[in-house]
Amino acid sequence: IIAIGHINEAIDEGNPEKTLETLLLPTAKLQDVTPVNAKHYQDVLHYAKVQKCKESQDESVLLWLDEIQQGISDANNDIKEVAILAVGTSMINKSLEKGDSQPILMILQSKFGLRVLPECAETYFRNLSEAKNLKTREDSNESPWIKLIMKNMYEYYYNVETEKGTCVPPEGVVPKTSWLTGEEIQSIVGQVTADYNREQLWLANENLIVQLQARARGFLVRKKYQERKAFLQNQEPSAIKIQAFWKGFKQRKSYVDRLKVLQDNVAAIVKIQSWVKMWLARRAYRKRLQYFKDHNAEIVKIQAFLRANKAREDYRTLIGAENPPLVVLRKFAYLLDQSDLDFQEELEVTRLREEVVTKIRSNQQLEKDLNLMDIKIGLLVKNRITLQDVVLHSKKLNKKSKSQLEEMVMVDKQGIKGLSKERRKKLEAYQHLFYLLQTNPTYLAKLIFQMPQNKSTKFMDTVIFTLYNYASNQREEYLLLKLFKTALEEEINSKVDQIQDIVTGNPTVIKMVVSFNRGARGQNTLRQLLAPVVKEIMDDKSLIINTSPVDVYKSWVNQLEMQTGEASKLPYDVTTEQALTHTEVVSKLESSIQSLRAVTDKVLSSIFSSLNMMPYGMRYIAKVLKSSLHEKFPDATEDELLKIVGNLLYYRYMNPAIVAPDGFDIIDMTAGGQIHSDQRRNLGCVAKVLQHAASNKLFEGESEHLSSMNTYLSQTYQKFRYTKPWQIPAHFGQDTVFLSSSHSTTVKITYSVRYLLHIREKLVLNKLLLLEHQDAIATEPNDLLNELLEGLGPVPDVESFLGEGAVDPNDPNKGSTLNQLAKTEISLSLTSKYDLREGEDQDLKSLMIKTKRLIVDVIRTQPGDTLLEILETPATAQQESEHLKLVEKRAVLDSKTPEKMKHSESIFEDGQLPVEQKKRKIQRNLRTLEQAGLVSPETKYQEIINEIAK
Repeated sequence: IIAIGHINEAIDEGNPEKTLETLLLPTAKLQDVTPVNAKHYQDVLHYAKVQKCKESQDESVLLWLDEIQQGISDANNDIKEVAILAVGTSMINKSLEKGDSQPILMILQSKFGLRVLPECAETYFRNLSEAKNLKTREDSNESPWIKLIMKNMYEYYYNVETEKGTCVPPEGVVPKTSWLTGEEIQSIVGQVTADYNREQLWLANENLIVQLQARARGFLVRKKYQERKAFLQNQEPSAIKIQAFWKGFKQRKSYVDRLKVLQDNVAAIVKIQSWVKMWLARRAYRKRLQYFKDHNAEIVKIQAFLRANKAREDYRTLIGAENPPLVVLRKFAYLLDQSDLDFQEELEVTRLREEVVTKIRSNQQLEKDLNLMDIKIGLLVKNRITLQDVVLHSKKLNKKSKSQLEEMVMVDKQGIKGLSKERRKKLEAYQHLFYLLQTNPTYLAKLIFQMPQNKSTKFMDTVIFTLYNYASNQREEYLLLKLFKTALEEEINSKVDQIQDIVTGNPTVIKMVVSFNRGARGQNTLRQLLAPVVKEIMDDKSLIINTSPVDVYKSWVNQLEMQTGEASKLPYDVTTEQALTHTEVVSKLESSIQSLRAVTDKVLSSIFSSLNMMPYGMRYIAKVLKSSLHEKFPDATEDELLKIVGNLLYYRYMNPAIVAPDGFDIIDMTAGGQIHSDQRRNLGCVAKVLQHAASNKLFEGESEHLSSMNTYLSQTYQKFRYTKPWQIPAHFGQDTVFLSSSHSTTVKITYSVRYLLHIREKLVLNKLLLLEHQDAIATEPNDLLNELLEGLGPVPDVESFLGEGAVDPNDPNKGSTLNQLAKTEISLSLTSKYDLREGEDQDLKSLMIKTKRLIVDVIRTQPGDTLLEILETPATAQQESEHLKLVEKRAVLDSKTPEKMKHSESIFEDGQLPVEQKKRKIQRNLRTLEQAGLVSPETKYQEIINEIAK
């Protein structure tokens, strides 16, 4: 009894070792106690005691000796059974791993005690293998222990390597999970056996089952059919209606689906259409080509004529440069050997011009008398019409007289050009007004800034550009640039408060200049300037420039995933700072920066080497912009001014064409073609660097990762300063160029300049000037504009320009008709209101010609870069000798010249002078011409060089 008490106390404490000691007490006289099963003894006995307590509802109850012996026997049996099951489980899994199916049946029968069928041996093996494969993992790191559960309560661990088991969990054990457990093996084998038995049962009764199924299904189908048939017969009207709705729904759905297909495939449809259009165009082209082949002889003649004209035009261009250098002029000076007759003719032309001026003055008076006579004839015609209305029964006029009378009456309805003194006077007033506005840009420059900005652009397009004929010739181009210059100076003085306003704002004049130079006139220039280098960048398929660290990081991660075939463990969305922590990203970024520098150098080289191709107007306006800003902001540094000029020339003019070359027709694009995103990003990066370099703006803040290019930006900015694209000959500001000298202006006024202007444009300009902004434009009371506007009278309407009867007053569409007629063009001969100046100085012209002859003689014998340099450099003895030979040769030619064609005595004497005396005389003559305003030392007397080149 004492031993039983000790055993129960040890069981309650839950200590397997102490429980084993009490079980081994001699006084207990217990049998078959195995020490290795101590843990299981403890578990079984403790469970038995707990159950006994529950049954007796007494917690102090004890296990007696027979109950303890029964628990030991049950525990030993459990260990034996589970050991056999563990061995069987190990053998099954090992056979599955080896792929050996032979011992499977024997193991299942001997170890598991299962009733298995030899016919299912392969099925047992296949299903067990599939189940094991599902549990097997490649990266599993498992111990040799497997865990089994006894009676769904107690754990048992079996080492498959040592083939020993224990109820105590080994330290740090990780049981195998890739092996099938005994329960899983029994379940799979039992399922296979059951499936096989059921299959054999069905096979044995297959014929009966088929017949039963067939009869049952036939009965069900016939019953269902009869029910459905009866239902449809009873619901025939509803069925018809449902079918109608259903068919309508299907048709609408088909239509919507087809429409969606077409909408989703617009690109393909457009492509098909483009192919058809291309085929039609190709067919038309082939027809046209065949036509050319059929008329080959005529085409050859036309081409020969055009090529001859082109050759002559090229030669005129060669010798007709705007400011030919003296070095070039000296190379062709020999051509003047036979131009003695030209000098004589020029003198004669000068005399004739004086005579023409006199004749023109006389003709003007005659024209006034003729206009007065026309008006009187018109009044006489009116009187005849009135007389004819009063005397109805006078003698009948013949048809010819009636026709002449109707034509004379219609003259009164010709509007502003009608035969009336008032209309003729108004026509002349408009001609004087437009001439004044065209030649004096101050009025239009002020007018632009008196109007709202949204109206000034339309005003420029509809009136001002038309007034200057879109700079179609040299005179209009000069006058339009002069307007731009005046308007820009006006805008800077009145609108710009800070120097940065030019960059941050959108100046009207800058916008007009850039738009004008990007138009049809400047488009070819921009294409020649940028097309080669832009095309080279786009054609380089290996060039990939990406300066965004985040984009480079994402591209790198995608590349890693493609190489490994596995999802990267790196985060996809990162900040710029996080992306730059990866060496691969920094390396790729540095590679892009190196490529960006190389490509930018190519673009800069192309731009700097082709500055002479940049439109002259852009460079001139850049110069005016720099000088005007310097005048208003004298404290501004040179760098600040250069940033503004760079913003104009590079950011506003060139950058958009580099970023979007397809939009500015810089490159040729195929039909439906577009620039690849990589190409556009490359061009955008280059444009961004050029923009920063032109304005000397460094990479800071968000672009700190590009700070390694700051030194490069500073160096590029210095290159920009060195090239000085704004430095051009300052001849636009002088009145001696582009037909602006005193004599050329007089001649231009004499011959008039004819323009076609819309009636609406005349109305708009007149209304704006007269009613709205006259006080702001012409501030002085005696201003010429005030006088001309006063002569125009009140603002006219369209009918006053077209004449009475131009529009039927009863016409219901009178308004639209007037709008259409407002687009009618009227030809104006722009003339000055003031008479030609008296007494043109013929001596100055003769002096100019004599000076040109002396200069030709001097430059032929003495070289130099400029005329001033030649005049200040003494001639050598060899040069004097060459000049003496030239004089002697000319004397021989003069002796053979007919008397009427010989030079005057003064010209002959000047030709005999030595070189140094000729140079002194040239200097005296140049001073006289300079006082007359015909030449200027600031231009190194380029004006007279231009005259010689002509």
